[in-house]
Amino acid sequence: MKTYSYAGAGKEVLQYADRGRWRWLLSVLLPLLPVVAIAAAEATGRRGLLWMPLAAIYGVIPLLDWLVGTDTRNPPEAVVDQLEREPFYRWLTFLSVPIHVGVLMGGFWYAMVVAQGVAEVLPIVVSLGFVAALGINTGHELGHKGDPQEQVLALIALSVSGYGHFRIEHNLGHHAQVATPKDSASARMGESVYRFALREMPGAIRRSWCLETARLRRARRSAWSVHNEILQAHAMTLLLQGGLVVWLGWTVLPWLMLHNLWAWFQLTGVNYIEHYGLLRRRGSDGGIERCSARHSWNSNHTVSNVLLFHLQRHSDHHAHAERRYQSLRHFDEAPQLPSGYMGMLLLTYWPALFFRVMDARLLAVVSGDLDRVNVDPLARARLARRYAGLAASPK
Repeated sequence: MKTYSYAGAGKEVLQYADRGRWRWLLSVLLPLLPVVAIAAAEATGRRGLLWMPLAAIYGVIPLLDWLVGTDTRNPPEAVVDQLEREPFYRWLTFLSVPIHVGVLMGGFWYAMVVAQGVAEVLPIVVSLGFVAALGINTGHELGHKGDPQEQVLALIALSVSGYGHFRIEHNLGHHAQVATPKDSASARMGESVYRFALREMPGAIRRSWCLETARLRRARRSAWSVHNEILQAHAMTLLLQGGLVVWLGWTVLPWLMLHNLWAWFQLTGVNYIEHYGLLRRRGSDGGIERCSARHSWNSNHTVSNVLLFHLQRHSDHHAHAERRYQSLRHFDEAPQLPSGYMGMLLLTYWPALFFRVMDARLLAVVSGDLDRVNVDPLARARLARRYAGLAASPK
């Protein structure tokens, strides 16, 4: 526990005790789940334990979220600057990067050299894919910071899943267009996660390339040069995953493709639930309203927050993109998810059930006004009929 001093309203000296600082180690340790599963399978001879990471992610963690509950506490604003400068939190994100690289290499070595048959390789690769998605989250945290060292580490973290274009697409594209129909990373009401993936994944690649080539054009540089940050990022993936192919043979290549695709789909699922149906409206002057706490779904579920570097306090992240995870705040006006992200990801796999849970919450946020919702154009008429009395006119 570390204590910070700050001045109260009456200029008196107050103390803030940062009691939960060590719990953030869980965000660093979670990527080791596949290693723990492999060790358990080897020690007991029970190969079914290789599925343990997925059982933990989709079963145990949502259950713990429900049992432990939520935490809406915020650090005093007066100590945020001190928290931001605390190196302990930064070193945790630094430590995560080599762990992600090591888990990828060790996990694939075990899958290709030791594991027997598809029944053993599949759970390992899928678990590694989920862990690689956690690496994207680490890259997300690091990639928003201005420090060059953190920028490089962000690219390394993203290279584990081959998603190196994410930093540009997310920082310059998604943050600018979030909760608008133009944003490929903002899900629309009535759009399943599977249809969203077909729009979001290629949209992310296309938008990142357009943004980066425009930047290079302004600098009078070629898009096909060493100055292209997307090419730099994917060169890291080629070095890392290409090295695995050289080391373990060509048979690893289709499994690497599955690994990457599953990691990408997990990110897509997170994007899907973070802004589902929320809409920034146009004003009378034609401009889009400023992004506020009302334009991101949040979750204060304690367990999943400390496992995801506070990603679930997403509204504050959009308001202050460079604010570090330990300082992100809860806002009472932010719409709340019924579970943490792991439980919500599981829910997205059954669209009808997801719609049943989330559409009612979404309509409650906008007081039943469908014109204040980012609606899938293909579903607008159907939704207007289902929710009688709601506006059906297109935006």
